[in-house]
Amino acid sequence: MLANHKGEIPFVVLILPFLLGITMGLSFWSVNYLGWILGLLLFFGSTFIILNLNYARFGLYKLRWIGGSLITLILFLSGWFSVIQYNELNSDKHFSKTPAKYLLIKINNEPNIKNGLVRFTAKVERRIDSTRHVSTSSGTLLVSIKDIMANNLYYGDEILIPATYNLVDPPFNPAEFNYKKYLANQNIYHQIFLYPGQYRVLNHNAGNPVIAYSLRLRQRLVEKLKLNMHDTSAIAIASTLILGYKADLSSEILQAYSKTGTIHILSVSGGHVAVIYLLLNILFGFLGRYKHGKAIKAVLIISLIWYYAMLTGFSPAVCRAAVMISLIIIGKTYSRYINTLNILAFSAFALLLYDPFFITDVGFQLSYLAVAGLIVFQPLVYKWLIFKNKWVNKLWAACSVSIAAQVITFPLSALYFHQFPVYFLVSNLFILIPAEIILCAGMAYLVLPQIPVVSVTMAWVLERSILIMNKVLTYIEHIPFASINKIWLTNAEYIMLCVVIICLFYFFYNKKSWLLKTSLMLMFLLAISVSAKRLNSFNAYSITFLNMRKHLGIVFKHGDKAIILTDISPTDKNYQYAIQPYLDSCKITDTTVSNLKRDIKATFLQQHNNLIQFNDQKILIFNRAMLDKKLTAKLKVDYLYIAANPHITIKELNTNYDYKTLIIDGSNTDKLVTNLSTEAKSIRINYKVIKRNNSLIVVSN
Repeated sequence: MLANHKGEIPFVVLILPFLLGITMGLSFWSVNYLGWILGLLLFFGSTFIILNLNYARFGLYKLRWIGGSLITLILFLSGWFSVIQYNELNSDKHFSKTPAKYLLIKINNEPNIKNGLVRFTAKVERRIDSTRHVSTSSGTLLVSIKDIMANNLYYGDEILIPATYNLVDPPFNPAEFNYKKYLANQNIYHQIFLYPGQYRVLNHNAGNPVIAYSLRLRQRLVEKLKLNMHDTSAIAIASTLILGYKADLSSEILQAYSKTGTIHILSVSGGHVAVIYLLLNILFGFLGRYKHGKAIKAVLIISLIWYYAMLTGFSPAVCRAAVMISLIIIGKTYSRYINTLNILAFSAFALLLYDPFFITDVGFQLSYLAVAGLIVFQPLVYKWLIFKNKWVNKLWAACSVSIAAQVITFPLSALYFHQFPVYFLVSNLFILIPAEIILCAGMAYLVLPQIPVVSVTMAWVLERSILIMNKVLTYIEHIPFASINKIWLTNAEYIMLCVVIICLFYFFYNKKSWLLKTSLMLMFLLAISVSAKRLNSFNAYSITFLNMRKHLGIVFKHGDKAIILTDISPTDKNYQYAIQPYLDSCKITDTTVSNLKRDIKATFLQQHNNLIQFNDQKILIFNRAMLDKKLTAKLKVDYLYIAANPHITIKELNTNYDYKTLIIDGSNTDKLVTNLSTEAKSIRINYKVIKRNNSLIVVSN
């Protein structure tokens, strides 16, 4: 739904400078900027008020751009100000600002139990120093506890813990997921790991009673799903799709839905809220026959929709849908025209006022981008083809929705997830019916009391629908060329791709030739950029010493081929987290995974025991197995790699080896790393410590 003039979409116009201000604040969030931002806000705000009070006197009707410019500056500075104010590190009471011996924390989300580890976020409320002085504190802490007794912890519990927290580590390897940034976007900068006996629960149920009730109700509903359903994957999908409970989802399920372009179905969002609205509209339809019935109906539906939003954890996508549908219901109740695009902008504006960090949430970005694409671009796509047959026309309408949403979100999806689902249209058309059956049957099953035959039947329908959907999507996932992977865009390429898509869609709208020319020119530049990256990668030969903490990880890259020397398998989560993203970003198509127990004889690499020859570079991996080996003559190598904590000194190493660079990896103890580093520095040996540092990439000719 496009606007005829700007007056129809005021929030679309107003939110743009506000978004720019938030973006600026995310880069420059120091409290030092606060003073002059407030000064400028006061100046521009006062100027705006004075000019409006003297509008006729100054003849400002001839200079309307002045008012627009002032509003733009005020909104820009307000967005910047909101980020600085919301950032917890800018608070003087943040727990990291003052040393403490203990912290009193309160769990503020539902603890996640996985692989024997209980993980949750908690608000710091008090800090206790060495003199037992208690003071008010603030901030959010990520807590991980390895203790079976911690399984009983719940939202709202107050816990006393030692103040032995650490900063969240940044990514140490190239292309590795930036977990530090991910947590920082949630106002979390520190984490702590605890073991039995290191914490004490002081109080229960001290959180918000409404949120506590909704979380417990959701848990009971998940248990109810498990009562009559048997397949664990079906239970996990039902819990996620209906209730937004993602704790039990496996990586295999996520991969199948991601590669087929249907991952959005596993996120409770606008589609789910729309179905609930339709069901509630039918349920309370009879109220329209009574006086004030429309208003009562609107209040009931809006209340239940927001209750559902609370039940699913107030995700940004659900809040966006709840705000939009609430405004639409109000508009329909009082027969008011509401521009959908303006409602979308208003909901984003309201959510960002509440939490400006929402803008960094991938779900928030994709959700709003997809809905904006549906509002603006879906009508254009729908007009591409015209069918006289009613059912074919309905099918094309569904296709146009999927095409508009997928194309408009493609640049952002490629930037974050590095893949494109080729058969997204087939997958999304297929899941339409199963998803609606699952949603309706699941809600009916959860709302109705336990009725022996009825409940079992509904649970069977729900489970079978999910298993059929999984089976078909898994089949589509394994069809040849089901997805284009290893898409790694630079920021410049991402911007060019966005402009290309917008220009092409707008060209179909008004047929202006400059839009087509701009698109073609940018596509040409994009092709050159991608080709240059691929060519450079193909001609690159390098050795990458990865930071694998307690494991070995060395990548020998020879063009589009690579040999990975490691002590873990490719299916290991550490491999998938630290090694695979780097291989994908380098466009590696041919990989060989090996370890020190096997010799390698390849065209570009030879390995015998711990000695490796890669092109013109020699590497020796010195571990405990090398301690007792005596050499008749000094062995010359380019890199001496210390691993697995061998008890050795630099002096002892220098008697047997002649090397250019000493590399100390993360599998060594802190004591050994310190000793070797100190000794190497004292005698001016070139060395690199990988433990808690970035990985090392060296070029080989």
